[in-house]
Amino acid sequence: MPASTEPQSFLHPSHQEQFHQRWNHLTDRHVRTLAWLLDAPDLLDATAPEWSGRVASLGPVDQRTAEWLAQLDSSPQALHAYLGVQAFTRLGRYAEKLMAYFLESRNDLVAHGVQVRMGKNATIGEFDFLLRQGEDLVHWEFATKLYLLESSGRGHRADYFVGPNLADTLGAKVRKIMDQQLTLSQHPAAQAHLPEPIARAQALVKGWLFYHGQTPLAALPEGISLAHCRGFWCPLEETAGLKSERYVVLPRLDWLAPAKTRHEDAVDYAELRLMLETHFAGNTSPVLVALLQPCGDVLLEIDRGFIVPDDWQRRAAIRIAKVS
Repeated sequence: MPASTEPQSFLHPSHQEQFHQRWNHLTDRHVRTLAWLLDAPDLLDATAPEWSGRVASLGPVDQRTAEWLAQLDSSPQALHAYLGVQAFTRLGRYAEKLMAYFLESRNDLVAHGVQVRMGKNATIGEFDFLLRQGEDLVHWEFATKLYLLESSGRGHRADYFVGPNLADTLGAKVRKIMDQQLTLSQHPAAQAHLPEPIARAQALVKGWLFYHGQTPLAALPEGISLAHCRGFWCPLEETAGLKSERYVVLPRLDWLAPAKTRHEDAVDYAELRLMLETHFAGNTSPVLVALLQPCGDVLLEIDRGFIVPDDWQRRAAIRIAKVS
């Protein structure tokens, strides 16, 4: 059965509830996503000993930043121009651009998206962010990821959290960040791109983890934050167990911040079911759905989940077996 046979808010205070309390006054979709990036719990626990200080954290949003976000929301033209008119196809690039705008506004950003090449054709890697922190030059790798736990009773290793389209796993992503990306400044080819030596290299990781049923937090892999954003996943055949009067299918660039939508853009369960059946008739990509409740003249997300095709769990198990 799906995790959300009852809305998340009936189970424990949800991230969605906290987000709406703090940021419901924001209306621009890009500003709301930026607020989420700044305020959402980290996916990796910066205090966990296994990371040896290699995980960054923004900390609580201060009053200055909250006021800046409100001002940006009232006049977002500069942000829109910074994002550019091109359509983002990758959620990570979109989030990275939003974070760069914030860091630049604080005068912390030295450089963004610096590619390191060896010769004309070989790309060694890329510095997501080079920041000035006091006297130090700091390298941040930034990632926004969503993973679904498919363990089939085998436990909750990081490699059992797989991407919606089965392209990667949480374990593989973290290993790549820690073992490859954070060591980029040590490569001889990187020196030409750095104004001075890197004092620290850290990862800032935001995201959501999705569970089939209610999974105890104690079962999380080592180093994952207990406060991470959570959702559910369920196959199409189990969606009748969802308990909400209104729903909205979230496009990819709206996968991060809890949804806020107009009544006319939401659908009931019968409409949602038809949309999902039509989608899965020719597509195997999971669909992210927000469960909504009314709040004045808008609808707010109270829970979210990936609806997956009925054979997704079998394919996910095959994907996991390749890295286990």
